[in-house]
Amino acid sequence: MKATRKAAAASRAPAFSALPPTSQLATLAAWLEFAEEVYGQARLALGQISDNAHDEALYLFLRTLDWSLESGPEVLDQPLTPSQRIALRQVLQARAVKRTPAAYLTREAWLGGLRFYVDERVIIPRSYFVELIPRLADLLPEGLKVKRAADVCTGSGCLAILLAGQFPGAKVDGLDLSPDALAVAAINVKTLKPGKRVTLHRSDVFDALPPPSKPAEAYDLIISNPPYEPSAHVDNQDPEFAAEPRLAHDGGPDGLVIVRKLLRQARERLAPHGVVAVEIGGLRKAVNREFAALAPAWLETEDGSNCVFVVRADKLRAWTS
Repeated sequence: MKATRKAAAASRAPAFSALPPTSQLATLAAWLEFAEEVYGQARLALGQISDNAHDEALYLFLRTLDWSLESGPEVLDQPLTPSQRIALRQVLQARAVKRTPAAYLTREAWLGGLRFYVDERVIIPRSYFVELIPRLADLLPEGLKVKRAADVCTGSGCLAILLAGQFPGAKVDGLDLSPDALAVAAINVKTLKPGKRVTLHRSDVFDALPPPSKPAEAYDLIISNPPYEPSAHVDNQDPEFAAEPRLAHDGGPDGLVIVRKLLRQARERLAPHGVVAVEIGGLRKAVNREFAALAPAWLETEDGSNCVFVVRADKLRAWTS
């Protein structure tokens, strides 16, 4: 999104139940300034599409107007028709008053340059694996080609599809417990057409996929962005995040329930040279403490959050949990 004119910082006034009058807003620039104020007044939670109100509102408005996301600053002063103003008010009303996440309003999320279909059946795609997947091959022996990979808790299927794109010769399994999420993932696999190399499975971690019967069936890579929020935190989420399936957030009392199961099951499914990489949010200290014997290595991210850890197959095989 190239249009960039920033509005003044929004005030933190009390939330409201309806939008103020908007009949005076004649241009996209005016609507953006108004939207930033509304986002602040309504205390809308961000992070599902963008981390700031201006960029999310700009995205939402451009999509509502059916204007290109690559529009330049010239569109900001373009006069809006009455029907366009009505459409902008309706979408902002849904976002600010109903607290509907922007991605559910547009039925899409962008990740790794690809457009993924999303709706309320699935968590809105967002993951540090977008920047890390291109670097995963560096964790494997030099010259080794990834032949098999898995994305555990695949949700919309986005990371499984990105894995297939990064490793053109690989067969990728996408696993998720939720049939609703897998229905969305199937739409994305069909639409984005990563060949016939992505296979979706309904499975609680690896329960439905037994350990390989021969070495060629073992995984070179296993990645996962699992539910890792402690249950008490999920109980008190902002409405935007509470609108997403709880199953995609709740990692149990300490957030590590699924991670423990994943690591136990991964050790029987990784090739001897294989690695498992897990995104874990703010639980780095807890991971280092509980899984110290696995010598987790943390991958650096552009923003310094460094919340994805890697464990190698040899450490998993020697681990007694």
